[in-house]
Amino acid sequence: MAARGLGRSLGRLLGSLSWRSGQPARPLRGVSAPTATATPRPDSTFPASARWYGPPQWRVAQATANQTLPLSNFKSTKCNIRKTCFCAVNCLDQHVRKSPESVALIWERDEPGTEVRITYRELLETTCRLANTLKRHGIRRGDRVAIYMPVSPLAVAAMLACARVGAVHTVVFAGFSAESLAGRINDAKCKVVITFNQGLRGGRVVELKKIVDEAVKHCPTIQHVLVAHRTDNKVHMGRLDIPLEQEMAKEDTVCAPESMSSEDMLFLLYTSGSTGTPKGLVHTQAGYLLYAAVTHRLVFDYRPGDVFGCVADIGWITGHSYVVYGPLCNGATTVLFESTPVYPDAGRYWETVQRLKINQFYGAPTAVRLLLKYGDSWVKKYDRSSLRTLGSVGEPINCEAWEWLHKVVGDCRCTLVDTWWQTETGGICIAPRPSEEGAEILPGMAMRPFYGIVPILMDEKGNVVEGGDVCGALCLSQAWPGMARTIYGDHQRFMEAYFKPYPGYYFTGDGAYRTEGGYYQITGRMDDVINISGHRLGTAEIEDSMASHPTVAETAVIGYPHDIKGEAAFAFIVLKDNAGDPDLVVKEVRSAVANKIAKYAVPDQILVVKRLPKTRSGKVMRRLLRKIITGRAQDLGDTTTLEDPHVIMEILKVYQKYKDKQTAAQ
Repeated sequence: MAARGLGRSLGRLLGSLSWRSGQPARPLRGVSAPTATATPRPDSTFPASARWYGPPQWRVAQATANQTLPLSNFKSTKCNIRKTCFCAVNCLDQHVRKSPESVALIWERDEPGTEVRITYRELLETTCRLANTLKRHGIRRGDRVAIYMPVSPLAVAAMLACARVGAVHTVVFAGFSAESLAGRINDAKCKVVITFNQGLRGGRVVELKKIVDEAVKHCPTIQHVLVAHRTDNKVHMGRLDIPLEQEMAKEDTVCAPESMSSEDMLFLLYTSGSTGTPKGLVHTQAGYLLYAAVTHRLVFDYRPGDVFGCVADIGWITGHSYVVYGPLCNGATTVLFESTPVYPDAGRYWETVQRLKINQFYGAPTAVRLLLKYGDSWVKKYDRSSLRTLGSVGEPINCEAWEWLHKVVGDCRCTLVDTWWQTETGGICIAPRPSEEGAEILPGMAMRPFYGIVPILMDEKGNVVEGGDVCGALCLSQAWPGMARTIYGDHQRFMEAYFKPYPGYYFTGDGAYRTEGGYYQITGRMDDVINISGHRLGTAEIEDSMASHPTVAETAVIGYPHDIKGEAAFAFIVLKDNAGDPDLVVKEVRSAVANKIAKYAVPDQILVVKRLPKTRSGKVMRRLLRKIITGRAQDLGDTTTLEDPHVIMEILKVYQKYKDKQTAAQ
């Protein structure tokens, strides 16, 4: 790969991307010693320590479609966090001025023991080179740039480079198909895609450039594809393709940041909705960065000099807030984890903790449940004494997984924070910490609202549920800095999805239980969205993919409990009369979902039935399907609206036959 003529810092960073090149670990430099700090109990007031640019003035409007969006009003018209002008400055420049050789990133590459450390100075220089490259190729303030890259220093630099020139980045998870990538590019009207020739994960090569090539065939707004190299393998370079390293080598290491208003867009991030069309949520400059930084510092008890290990992908909001923006704004050393929990073995996380001396570890319950089944020996094999805080994110964590994480991984001495938040919220909203020192933490429960977060529970009639030992729809009654501002290009959908169900409140889509002590426990999704391994996915999105098969007449997808994933998808399909071999159709339908969305979206179970349970108005009664597959067919509830009650017995017989066949095959 071309790295000739590069400065020392860029040459090191880009050189580290090569599959074959090794990089010895370097000790951390220029970091101060840890200091213990006590954290106060959260309340509805945002902490004074967070008001970096003057106190925000909150207004909560009645959130109906014809009224003003409830969000924070910042007094200043220009973003002056820390008296500077913008996100990339707060994440890089301020730290370079104070301690340029402090380590910003530790890239834990796919192969253990080949980690690469990047200082704040090196990351700033690389970011500026990439920013200048974007400007040279026509990217200006407000333009959208797609980033289709796995976790890596260059991916982080790409995000910060977009922010530096005032462009809006949309990171697309590098496991999505070409069709999913194209849909997001077209919705955002991106002008440029940044990608790698290939990716590496779990010892396998991922053909990223080929996926991008297929996607951009259907993306008329794309003017350039900037291609970096993660491996030494050559890939086809077409008319739109530009070798990124060569272009960056020509650029200066200084790029003046664009001055941005506090409410200017920082990024778009697409998440699944119940309509089947992913929605691009808009996060803005000041409020988002403030919220990510403050929650990172207080929830995880981050102290200067700590190594923060969030193992999420940057394609999800967790990676944005707690791999990139939150830690870097706080001047932390943040770990970029490229591999999987079980590569090369089930001890990978804990070997990484030992080698990098990680202080905070933040991961998904899905991974915890997976590793739990491998036994305790893989954990106890490694020294985890550096750990001080453990965190869970993406979905509710079951008590067994919580206890294992606390007792086995944390040796009963680490604080364990089960965090609840969403792409829409920008950062953690409910978590056991911060709180009074030594305050109780209950297993499997998010517990305490963060500063400025005022949760309420609503009943089916839209009334506020008071008191303790109660359940209801979880809503938030007050605006907070990190909340998404709109859905890109479709503000009406934003209002209808989040504010119309309970006028005057933000509806999270989750149900929750509140204890007598006022603590909150998340009980799961209430809408047509399922949570597979921490990834939210609209059932309509899967249904649309399956319905694209020419022999599929109807589909219905529901979520059901899964030991490892937390939730999995179960699909019911009705075939047309000329469908042919049902087993072949099922195989082709699985392939369609993988190609149109991603492999993780493929339903674990697909059952071919003659018809679906519908109301007289034609609506599929998915709750009945859910009760059938979860063994609650004796308690179907009200079925008076069913067009034909006999359909239940038909499906039960087919399902029993399906289960018998599975049992016989084991």
